[in-house]
Formats: sequence, structure tokens, C-alpha cells
Amino acid sequence: MKVTGTALPFLPLYRRLLPSRLAGLSLALLKATALELAILAGHLLLYPSGITQERRTTPALPSPDTTQLPTETSPPVVLLHGFIDNRSVFVLLRRNLAQHGRHQVESLNYSPLTCDIRTAAELLGRHIEGICERTGSRQVDVVGHSLGGLIARYYVQRLGGDHRVRTLVTLGTPHSGTGVVPLANAHPIVRQMRPGSPILEELALPAPGCRTHFVSFWSDLDHLMDPLETACIDHPDLLAQNVRVSGVGHLALPVHPAVATGIRQALDSTRTGAATVAQADGMTVA
Repeated sequence: MKVTGTALPFLPLYRRLLPSRLAGLSLALLKATALELAILAGHLLLYPSGITQERRTTPALPSPDTTQLPTETSPPVVLLHGFIDNRSVFVLLRRNLAQHGRHQVESLNYSPLTCDIRTAAELLGRHIEGICERTGSRQVDVVGHSLGGLIARYYVQRLGGDHRVRTLVTLGTPHSGTGVVPLANAHPIVRQMRPGSPILEELALPAPGCRTHFVSFWSDLDHLMDPLETACIDHPDLLAQNVRVSGVGHLALPVHPAVATGIRQALDSTRTGAATVAQADGMTVA
């Protein structure tokens, strides 16, 4: 998969002024930053539409007179947003998933005033139980952006959620803690995302028998991950695949169509078993 963009008009001059390797890196950074600003502007417009919780619907039951062929069904997908955000960040991803057969997709809004990952993880657990009850599904898949991925991981590892979550996909999630923006430490949940926090120490504890398959997408131009590799999952007890994304920033991860394709592949690969996933480990979206 390729994440591509339109060439900038001043590219020839830019390459003459800087050494080739530095020019290439700086150009990629400029393009990624421009994309981030465009996505931010669009997201600010959509943000009010995602403030309220979405309406829950129960799937219609088939008519008893209708003969149905047996089909392989996919579990519902739960989308979980990041810090000070809401479900509107997933508008394009939801559309992409629906276009490719994932019609049971739900988002959970947790309050922007949430101050504890444990509390948010308990809320997620209740939400998932409700989905399973309404849909009759035994498991769900979860896609979490940034803090949302950390909340979902805590639910899976520390609250027994591995029996409900088949696959957890994280996008730009600080699994090992991020040191970006030290002044943000005034917020308790930001402190929980710092390296060495009690929450992250809990997630580093042994997790024998964890049944969830983890796929972590991390970007080499993610300005909110410090260091960048903190968005990778490194735990001996977890079945985890880390996918490097080149050329896009933090806000683009739940938006870019190439990343959406990677997410769909991650969700679908669970059907074929762990061996296929392991062979795909290290896949690069560039």
C-alpha cells in the first residue's frame, strides 16, 4: 500500500537548496504537516456532530419465511476515539468499513472530562456487553485511536476483556508512554500516558493466555509519540503485530484510506489464524 500526495510546486528548488536525504525527510514532514492541518480543519467542522452518543439500533431479524444460506459473519466493530475527541473522527473509516461489508459498526463517546483510564475501560466493557447482547455476537473487534487504544488495551488485559475482543487495532497509541508536551501533565489522564506511570506498569505485567490479537499502527511522523516507537506493542505474552506507516501524522491515522485498508486487512486476517498474521508482521504502509 502507498500513501501518496501531490508534489509541491517548489519541489525542484527545494531539492537544490538542501542535501538530498535531508530534503526528502523535510519534504515528507512538510507534506505530512499540511495533511494534518487539513484534517484538523475538517475535523473541527465535524466535531459538533459527534458530541452526542450515536443512536443504538438492533439488527432486524430475518423473516421466518426466508431461506438463508449459511454465511461467515464478522463480529461488530467498536470504534474508540482519542483524548479530547469524539466519534466524529471516524466518519471516513466507518464509511470505508461499511463499503466493504462491515455494517455493524458502533462508536463509543467517553467524556472529555474523563480523568482515569481504568474508569473509561470499565465503561467500554459495559458498552461491549451491550453490543453483544443486542447483536447476539459473542465477540467484537475494536479500533482505538491514540488514548482510545490504551483504554481498550487496559480492558482486554486487566479487566478480562480478552474473551470479548477478538482483535484490537490501535492507531498511534502510546503503549509505552509518550513524553510530548510536558505542560499537559496537569491533566491526570495525560500523566497516565507518561512512561513509567502506574497504568503502563500494569499493562507491562504478565498476561498469560490473553486471547486477543493486537495490531498496532504507528507512524514515523507522529508528532504526539515521543519516542515514535512508543506506539508499538512490546509484550512477551501478547500476540501483537506492529505496522509502520510512513508519510502521515497522528491525525491522519484514522482518516487515510490506505490506513483504512490496512485496518480491514488486520481485522480480516484473524479469520486465517495467527500464522498468517505473523508472516505479515513488519508490513509497511509507505
